[in-house]
Amino acid sequence: MLKLVVLISGGGSNLRALLEAASDAEYPARVVAIGADRDAEGFEHAEAFGIPTFTVPFSSFPDRESWGDEMLRQITRWGADLVVLSGFMRLFPPRVVAALSPNMINTHPAYLPEFPGAHGVRDALAAGVTQTGASVIVVDNGVDSGPILARERIPVHPTDTESVLHDRVKLVERRLLVQTVLDIANGTLDLTEKTLA
Repeated sequence: MLKLVVLISGGGSNLRALLEAASDAEYPARVVAIGADRDAEGFEHAEAFGIPTFTVPFSSFPDRESWGDEMLRQITRWGADLVVLSGFMRLFPPRVVAALSPNMINTHPAYLPEFPGAHGVRDALAAGVTQTGASVIVVDNGVDSGPILARERIPVHPTDTESVLHDRVKLVERRLLVQTVLDIANGTLDLTEKTLA
């Protein structure tokens, strides 16, 4: 059974999808803890599913390195096989990435390497593209630059607003994340080989 620690910063919609998948006895992964860098709305999902939580507020530390060290301590104490960033909006210091790599994955609301960064959906709309996508990647020290594990194209409609398109992207993002974790747990996706979509 693959043990997951999921990190969130907001509402945790991808987290909810993972918790629902993991509630099926046949799904070979379980969320053992949920962490955040702030008091996140997504902790409501943790409470609903009876999952322990931890918070490591960025503002409580003098620098990113000491914050990252405490985050790593919290993650490590749960014995996670895989760390899932689910709307987690902080970049880890390189030594934390090195300690967890390649067993740390993230979702992104664009067809990477297109539109990396915090505003993938907004940037796609601003660029006037006819399609964007969703991706799951291995976290590295760049911004959404790690090896791509899964990705899928999503059409952009002329009437799309940022929120409408983002909602459609999130549906695919959740499905890709649940499937990617399943593939890792089943051994059909080897993170050490950094399989590209």
